[in-house]
Amino acid sequence: MRRLLINALVSAAVLAPTLASAATPEEFYKGKPMTLIMSADAGGGYASYANAFAPYLSKHIPGNPRITVQYMPGAGGLRAINYLYNNAPKDGSVIGMVHSSVPYAPLYGLQAARFDPRKFGWLGSLDESMGICISWSTSGIRTWQDMMSKGLVVGSSGAGSQMETMPMMLNKLFGSKNRVISGYKGGNDVYLAMERGEVQGRCGSLVSSINSTRPDWFPQKKIVVPITIALERNPQFPDVPAVAEFAKDEQTKHVLELVLSPMAMDRPYLTPPGVPADRFQVLRTAFHAAVNDPGFLADAKKQRLEVHEVTGEKVEQILAHAFTMPPEVVKAANEAMGGAGGGG
Repeated sequence: MRRLLINALVSAAVLAPTLASAATPEEFYKGKPMTLIMSADAGGGYASYANAFAPYLSKHIPGNPRITVQYMPGAGGLRAINYLYNNAPKDGSVIGMVHSSVPYAPLYGLQAARFDPRKFGWLGSLDESMGICISWSTSGIRTWQDMMSKGLVVGSSGAGSQMETMPMMLNKLFGSKNRVISGYKGGNDVYLAMERGEVQGRCGSLVSSINSTRPDWFPQKKIVVPITIALERNPQFPDVPAVAEFAKDEQTKHVLELVLSPMAMDRPYLTPPGVPADRFQVLRTAFHAAVNDPGFLADAKKQRLEVHEVTGEKVEQILAHAFTMPPEVVKAANEAMGGAGGGG
């Protein structure tokens, strides 16, 4: 009898993971806490999007799990994405929202990147964005010519951050004289540094974060946009040149295409690799439904959050295309960003 009892207990222990994985997505998520890992810090544009979106994502996941946002900034966004790839549970209870340039880190050979972005489960992105540089209105830097002759002193969260790679890319490809001050915890701290006069500006995908966290900056002309880091001029800033207008040859244009491709998948959501297929499909479907939920769109409008859905399939295509770029283009792009491509 004792041996039969032991055998029964052993069998139950062996079968437990199988039974858990056999649960339907609704059974799995009902009453299940979920965690949304953020590669940004609290208080910035990414946090605004995450907190606005999380309740609607929960609404469209069968079982309506409660989603808690966990901030994990550091290493230009690599800390969060490395955690998601190597340490996070792979059962669908943990998802992430990372800076769009971070998945490119392995392409550029960053040693701290311990992941393959093509193995993540991409749910989609909340926006398409464009890059800009901004300067404080009293800084004396108002035009592209000013950046070429005097340079812009910008803040950054560290090597690999878009706040650092973008101004360095402008220096390398076009000869501007920008200077980067690193060490800030995140983008919100750089905005505070601008207000204090510690730095003159910042570069990156900034329009949405400024509209949501500093809604008075554009209307009150507290900041100036000397250049858009884009292939074409943007209707929001029709009088501001796109940096591609100054590209001297086709190689430079190809490098710009690669450097700027993360902006086509801004604020992406992902799962760790290995999430059960049925749960992943439920999450991807829920993402699409939540992005298009009238309630979310109304809340986003109130908070001045730009929303332009990029599907998970499209994110996969963008990354796949980037990882098939010719080695000489990848090398030139990485060199243009100071050897630190693929940060947030």
